[in-house]
Formats: sequence, structure tokens, C-alpha cells
Amino acid sequence: MSVLIIVFLTAVIALFSGVLEQGKFARYIGILGLIIALFVSFMPENAFFEQYRNMYDYSANAALFTKIALVTTLLLFFLGGFAFSNHRSHQSELYALMMFALCGGIILFGYQNMVTLFLGIEILSIPLYVMAGANKTDLRSNEASIKYFLMGAFATGFLLFGIAFIYGSTGSFDLYKIHDFGLANPTNVMFILGVLLILCALAFKVALAPFHMWSPDVYYGAPSLITAFMASVVKISGFFALFRLMTIAFAGVTHEWINVLGVFLIITLLLANVMGLAQTNAKRMLAYSSVSHAGYIGLVFFGVTSLSAYNLAFYLFAYSLSTVGVFMCLIWVEKLKRETSFGAFKGLAKSEPLLATVAAISMLSMAGVPLTAGFMGKFALFSQAINGAAFLVLIAVLGSAVSIAYYLRLIIAMFFFKESSFKSSEKVTLTYNIVAVVIILSIMILGIFPDVFGKQFGL
Repeated sequence: MSVLIIVFLTAVIALFSGVLEQGKFARYIGILGLIIALFVSFMPENAFFEQYRNMYDYSANAALFTKIALVTTLLLFFLGGFAFSNHRSHQSELYALMMFALCGGIILFGYQNMVTLFLGIEILSIPLYVMAGANKTDLRSNEASIKYFLMGAFATGFLLFGIAFIYGSTGSFDLYKIHDFGLANPTNVMFILGVLLILCALAFKVALAPFHMWSPDVYYGAPSLITAFMASVVKISGFFALFRLMTIAFAGVTHEWINVLGVFLIITLLLANVMGLAQTNAKRMLAYSSVSHAGYIGLVFFGVTSLSAYNLAFYLFAYSLSTVGVFMCLIWVEKLKRETSFGAFKGLAKSEPLLATVAAISMLSMAGVPLTAGFMGKFALFSQAINGAAFLVLIAVLGSAVSIAYYLRLIIAMFFFKESSFKSSEKVTLTYNIVAVVIILSIMILGIFPDVFGKQFGL
């Protein structure tokens, strides 16, 4: 709760820095606020907030996911100076909106109540609708914004309708009371309808097929840093919210929704990886890769154990690091070349070896190559799910194999062209190099010593 308040106040201060014509400081304010929030997140919760326990509980899992989200957002803020350099006029708003969205995410990590869930999802989504359209002069960005807004409004309708059904049948918004009702009446039709509607709404938020239609267009149209934010922080929040809801509130009727989710995952894994192969643009390819990762992460619902939340956290952290790593490279290339097709990356390794390396290692980690964090994450999820759904794991492994093909296209473009298509005059800033080194080291260390993750985040 104290973390939430710090992030919120930082966002407000960053917003007002723009009013006072000091928009260029918004980023530093944001970085400072996030570092303080990260520091506070390691401390035990203030006793004053005990009275809100029935709405928001800062449990150990909530703390773990809050730290992951803060670290990811912090990395993105470090990239902001270069990424938003053509948004001079409204930089402060973009940083403030990112932090407001993060507030929504933090609410989703600890909600105890359906109303808090709804609040969290709305606070997370509304800034995103604005940020997706931040390139006002770019038609694709406008399209992304309106598409996301309309589809998001639909999903919100599903969510509220589902919550209404749940409330109508149980008479309570509290997760644990809903859980007890589900155990007592596992065949209540109204209740199950509510569960399925909410599942559809949240599947939309985390871009599980067949509710992923918005994501390639939105990811492609939005400014690249915002896309990275959507692919990492929003995915972390959405998935943990879904996980909490399904394993606490709806655990009593698991047999009703688990098969529906299984079908979603099969469609997601097959469709996203095949579509990823067909892309000629790196940014769209990463959008489909993001959808396919929703499919792998969804395996966490099968064969749930006491370690499931930890496995989920590990995978999401590894995936977020990789996302930031690839998007760093993408932002830089897009800034110089004004496009993100595979051809734009030709010979990047010649002029910017570090950027090309961080993108390559990140993509290998996404594909689940051993000695990377992504491999350990996939391994944990697959070995958990193989007890519950061996068939799904088989499809996921096939999906991973296919995904290597489209990641390699980008790696080949960067490394295997003799002459660089980049001018030697533009060099990557120091901040970028530092972030790149941090990401490379994190991915490698987590891939070789996965236990470091638990120690790092104070478990």
C-alpha cells in the first residue's frame, strides 16, 4: 500500500513538472520515485494499512510481483530519454501515465475483492489507451489507440457482467467467500457463467487468442517504449490478477474453466507462432511473440502447486528482461531508420555490437535456449504442467521450436551481413550500454543460477 502511494505521488509530481515547463525532469523524478518505491517494497507493510486488509493485502506474493513490475518499469524509464526525444512537448505526461498504469498493476497484485480487481484493471488500462496514441501525427498510433479503446471497452463490459453474475449468485465480492460458495455449489449455472465471462475479459487483457486480435496492431502502432511497457508490465499484472482470481476465488469450479483455458492456450500457441513466422516487420513479429508467451505462461494453471506463483514470477521476470532487451535495440534502430522491418537491422552488430548482442541474447532467452533465464522459466512451467496436461506441454514445446525460426531471422539480419547499413556518426548513449550490460548479465545469471532470483527479491 505504501508502495502504491509513493508511485502515485511520483506520477502526480512528474505530471506537474510539465505544467511548470520542466518536462525534461519528469523522467528523473520518475526514476527517483521508482527507486524509493523499490526500496520500500522490501520493508514490511505499515501497520496503519491493516484496516484495508479486506480490500488490498500486501502478501509475500504481492510483494514479489510488485518488485518485478517496479524493476521492469525502472529499466524502461532509463531508456526513455532517447526513446521519447521526439516527444519533447509532452514527455512529462507519458512518464506520469506510465506510473499511473503501474499503480493499477500494483493494485492487481494484492486485491482481495472483485471491486478492487475492477479498479486495478481500469487504472491499468485507461492510461494505456492514451499512451498507445501518443504519436499524434502518426496514423498507425491513432489506429492503435482507438482499436485498443474500443476492444478494451468490450472486455470491461464482459468483466462487469461476469462480476454481476458472481455477485448475484454468491452475494459477496470477497475472493474467499466466493471460493467457499464455489466449493459448496459447484454446479450453479449463474456462477459458472460469471466465471467464464470474467475469464474471457482477463484473457483479453493478457492477449490470449482468440482475444488477441487487438495486440499486433496496437503493439505495432504504439510508440516502441510504450509497446515494451505493454508487453512486460501489463502482462505481469494481467497474469498475476488472472492467477489469483482462478486459484483463489474460482478454485472450487476448476473443472468448469480449466478446459476452456486449455483450448485458449492451444489456439494461442499454434496461431501466434505460425503468424510470427509470416511477419516481415520486427515489431509485429515481437507482438506475435508476446501473444505466444501468453500461451506458455498460461500453463501455470495446470497442475498448480505451492510453487506455482514463484514459477510464474520467475517466468514473467525473465520474459520482461528479454522484452526490454529486444525493444532497446528496436527503439534505437527505429529512431535512426524510421522503420522496423527486418531489413532495417542489417549489419547492426558491426556498428553497435552491444545492442545487437543484448537483442540476440534476449531473443534466445524468449525462445528458451539453455543457459538463459527463459529456459529455466519454461522448464519450471513445463515440468509443473506435465502432470496436469502433457498434451499442452507438447504443443508448447513445438511452439517454442517454431519460435526459434522467427527470432533467428532478426539475429541473422543483425550479425551475418558484411557491411553495416548504419552510419558511424550515431553512437548509443552510455545509459543504453549500462542497461544492455545489466540485462545480458541478468539473463545469463538467472539462466545458470536460477536460485539467485529468490534471494534477490527477498524470499
